[in-house]
Amino acid sequence: MLIWTILAIFIALLVGVALVFNQLVQARQMVSNGWADIAVQLKRRADLIPNIVDTVKAYAQHERQLFIDVTEKRNAALSAGDNPKARGAAEGALAQPVTRLLAVAEDYPDLKASQNFLDLQNELSETEDKIEMARRFYNGAVRQYNTKVESVPSNLVAAPFGFKQADYFNIAEEDYAVPTVDI
Repeated sequence: MLIWTILAIFIALLVGVALVFNQLVQARQMVSNGWADIAVQLKRRADLIPNIVDTVKAYAQHERQLFIDVTEKRNAALSAGDNPKARGAAEGALAQPVTRLLAVAEDYPDLKASQNFLDLQNELSETEDKIEMARRFYNGAVRQYNTKVESVPSNLVAAPFGFKQADYFNIAEEDYAVPTVDI
């Protein structure tokens, strides 16, 4: 009888570990899915930026340094890879010159009236909204996953199986500042 009791406890413990392990895997997959959504939107934004730069460049020849800044920051953002901390910093740095670029466009009535520019500007605005939604989803998935990794009893399963905390996708505080446009 004692052997059956020990065997039942062992099987229950094994099933419990398997359930917790599967929950951790599911949470980690949500984090991966969230990051993939962010990456898609960031790529879309990176693809739109050269078109906007080219369109504005035709109207604003004297804004050469701004175009260089946008191009350099875009390349830095693309090369930041899949590290949420590095990518967040690079994407935040890109936001300021892009905002300045759009503000410069406001000073050119012909450009503002250009349907091509308006379409690009609308696409960029929609993409920024999608990036924000994807970032919120990702950070929510990271929060749930990290909670499972740190909480009892799942932390007892997470540590031996190599589940580590994920990084949030944050943007540096200084990148939230409204850029100055000096024309």
